[in-house]
Amino acid sequence: MIRKVLIANRGEIAVRVARTLREMRIASVAVYSDADARALHVRSCDESVRIGPPPPRESYLDIQRILDAASRSSADAIHPGYGFLSENPELAEACESKGIAFIGPRAPAMRAMGEKTAARARMRQAGVPVVPGTEAGDLESLRRAAEQIGYPVMLKAAAGGGGKGMRLVACAAELDAAYERARSESRKAFGDDRVYLEKAIVSPRHVEIQVLADAHGGAVHLFERDCSIQRRHQKVLEETPSPAPAATGARVAEMGEVAVRAARAVDYVGAGTVEFLMDPAGSYWFLEMNTRLQVEHPITELVTGVDIVREQVRIAAGEPLGYGQESLQRRGAAIECRIYAEDPAHDFLPSPARIERLRPPGGPGVRDDSGIYEGFDVPMEYDPLLSKLSVWAQDRPRALARMRRALQEYVLLGPVTNLELHRRLVDHPQILEGSYDTGFIAKNRAALTEPLPRLDALTALGAAVACARRGNGAGGSRESATSRPAASPWRMAGRLRSLGRR
Repeated sequence: MIRKVLIANRGEIAVRVARTLREMRIASVAVYSDADARALHVRSCDESVRIGPPPPRESYLDIQRILDAASRSSADAIHPGYGFLSENPELAEACESKGIAFIGPRAPAMRAMGEKTAARARMRQAGVPVVPGTEAGDLESLRRAAEQIGYPVMLKAAAGGGGKGMRLVACAAELDAAYERARSESRKAFGDDRVYLEKAIVSPRHVEIQVLADAHGGAVHLFERDCSIQRRHQKVLEETPSPAPAATGARVAEMGEVAVRAARAVDYVGAGTVEFLMDPAGSYWFLEMNTRLQVEHPITELVTGVDIVREQVRIAAGEPLGYGQESLQRRGAAIECRIYAEDPAHDFLPSPARIERLRPPGGPGVRDDSGIYEGFDVPMEYDPLLSKLSVWAQDRPRALARMRRALQEYVLLGPVTNLELHRRLVDHPQILEGSYDTGFIAKNRAALTEPLPRLDALTALGAAVACARRGNGAGGSRESATSRPAASPWRMAGRLRSLGRR
């Protein structure tokens, strides 16, 4: 029985895990670096332990510090969230050696899927379709392979994922420079500069299948998520069901069976995600398996009613799933927008700053997984994800309308964010039609990221100030102050956007 869980992470995911633990009457322990001493996840847990200075390698990536924190707090389990140590088999092994439950897959399964070229070979043996490619190799061997496979090709880091160390190569003249850049980025991100090569699929969708597997042979999938809206191979907006014409119910069921087969091929236990590339005709190929909780898991929870974190804890405690595939159904449609402190108009550069004003949206079908509050200083040392705004509705058109409304309500002042990018995304004709692929943002970058004209923004700000003053009775009679309320932040935000689009 798990009684106390140390959450080896920060930000919104630590807050989200703590919420489920509280519902399960399990005590939670936060860890924090000096940069996160006032963070929301520290306030959200029952206890907290300092683990070091701001640099991740001296705090959140230090296995010994995490284990020491678990010992000091008498935690009997560790939940790694996503990122940081979530796919590190050494942490899983260390937990096992100390009698601590690791809320994630076992180390051998992590290793089998974490090393990408080995995972490809394992999947081929299991009968899972794999994109044509090579093992990791030197430049000359990759050059020969590219000529044989045919351009375009994709270079990928052998030891990692998340878009790190990935380079699209359109022709032979680009290979040398792309190879060096991919190696350099992979070395910095994973401490391993090996890269391999795959055939680039033209105009693909990125479709993934959520799986759950217990230690008693039970395994199910929770349907698909479409994660094709990306910038630099990093997901920005996700939805379920996939609106791709080829993602029919029968095709998704087939992909689900393949994903479960992939998990069973490595004796997987826990929650994981099998990612595929799908071409316009509906053919699909194994991309990788993420052996952890995914950032975008809320939309699957919204359509299935399954609390994936709760299932992770139950599985780690040795419980069987207790249900089969036939008992799982999904209802409606859900969309998630990742809200980042970054500037889309300036190459998505991070924008750490203090949260001066925050009013997240609410109402029917709206979920905001957040790790921030008014007055919080967004640190520059970590990923700039601030929150994940998710909505659910009975069908996709109504989900898009609900997301549009929620984004209009969202007030977040201080750091530059990508909120306006999302507002433009959910209004774009191709998004409304569902006719997009992984290159959508790159192809439409100018229209999506062009900043609002400064003059009109100042005009709108002046109007907001004047309206607020009228609402407070400044410069007018008592009658005008009471009869003309101040405009809401949402109305002001709408006026600002409409002015910027003239």
